[in-house]
Amino acid sequence: MGTFETLKSAGVRAGDEVVVPAYGNAEVAEAVVQLRAVPVFADVDADSYCVDPAAVSDVVTSRTAAVVAVHRFGRRANEAWIREIGQRHGLLVVVEEEPGADPEGVERRREHASYLDGRLSGVRTPGPAVGHTYERYVVRVPGNGRPDRDAFVRAVRAKGVMCRVPVQAPAYRMPGLRRDVFLPHTERAVDETLALPAHAGLSRRELHKVVGACNALGGLLQPAF
Repeated sequence: MGTFETLKSAGVRAGDEVVVPAYGNAEVAEAVVQLRAVPVFADVDADSYCVDPAAVSDVVTSRTAAVVAVHRFGRRANEAWIREIGQRHGLLVVVEEEPGADPEGVERRREHASYLDGRLSGVRTPGPAVGHTYERYVVRVPGNGRPDRDAFVRAVRAKGVMCRVPVQAPAYRMPGLRRDVFLPHTERAVDETLALPAHAGLSRRELHKVVGACNALGGLLQPAF
């Protein structure tokens, strides 16, 4: 059952507020809008990229009917804390898998992630987390914001490594969802994150190529103007 059907069957109605993640797929917020309810965006946890329970608590009002959390990149949202908030305020809590999540090849992805963790330089590798399945291996290219990361992307792709930016914009800047908010952890994650190849089918030679392409840049690039 999708987000729209789950919220509708639970009785979420026009005018109700639903707390949704600001970082990630906009489909969750779009489902809320389809119900003529109001999406309220909560900031991301800086380590997991899932919705931050403390941020959820900050935006709950008397009009809030539900909270939707989504597991992100193979890391689990803090479901226990979010459900505790929901219970405290009498809210429906919906916790979803990320679209496209693949239950196969988890151990192989974990092996690849361990290899990359120990060899990459110039980027911030994912923090350790119990149960991480590495649906995507997401690093940060810190610096002065998006110009650094995007220059890094171009340089790595030029070396034949097909990396990609996992989230192009906060959900609250997407057409039909625009809100006058600024959520700092979400903004920074959008500007700095980069998904490197680490799927189960990669060979050790291909992983070595990923490491070589990234480390050859000698750390951070200067902003591209």
